[in-house]
Amino acid sequence: MTRWTSVRSPEIAARIASGRTVAVLPVGATEQHGPHLPSGVDTLLVESISAAACERQDVLMLPPLAYGCSHGHTGRWAGTLSLSPRLLATLVEEIATWAVRAGVDRLLIVSGHATNGPSIESAILQLRHDLPQARFATRGLWELSPEALRLYTMDGSDVHANLAETAMLLALRPDEVDMTLARDVEDVTIGKLWRYDMPAVTANGVVGRPSQATAEFGREMYERLVSDLAALLAAAEAEAWPGPPS
Repeated sequence: MTRWTSVRSPEIAARIASGRTVAVLPVGATEQHGPHLPSGVDTLLVESISAAACERQDVLMLPPLAYGCSHGHTGRWAGTLSLSPRLLATLVEEIATWAVRAGVDRLLIVSGHATNGPSIESAILQLRHDLPQARFATRGLWELSPEALRLYTMDGSDVHANLAETAMLLALRPDEVDMTLARDVEDVTIGKLWRYDMPAVTANGVVGRPSQATAEFGREMYERLVSDLAALLAAAEAEAWPGPPS
């Protein structure tokens, strides 16, 4: 058992005492994912991948955050429930602070949604200042390795509800996917300087080519992301605190 919510208090204390002081905080989102995918895609993926990797490495996983910063989806399509950037940063800070009080001294925050990034990075800046005895880092699922990024962005650089996400949902939750409603929308942001809200770049909430998704590709990609995160956790546990140069 590596889910924080499934482990009793004395067991958490015993793990910490034995030196198992690395933990993972998954941060997802609840937002529209086009007409063919459920609104919990980002949370489902980051929780599932994090849980599997934590099991492999015997690392504690904190309860996932199911809400993220999804302001860019606006109110154009039903399904989005967003936190403000400041509130998401505050939540991450509060959760991390309590984890450190429990004995965690290395916390990896894994995000399933791209625009959670600035809030998480802001939280880490504050946490490094407030809790210098601990270490913090963050990765998006697409940042776990160069191959993860390649797989995520096969059909565009600013994708959403695309081939990759649809394929993994077909592998993990096929009953929640309706491929008869999947419609491809090309990424029109490539080469653009400014950032745009979703309604400016897509008519249906999709960017990418979900029609090309298969459950087989989804299983392969899921396994790759789990392996990449497990390897990252192994490296995180082994990394020594660097000393100042002499």
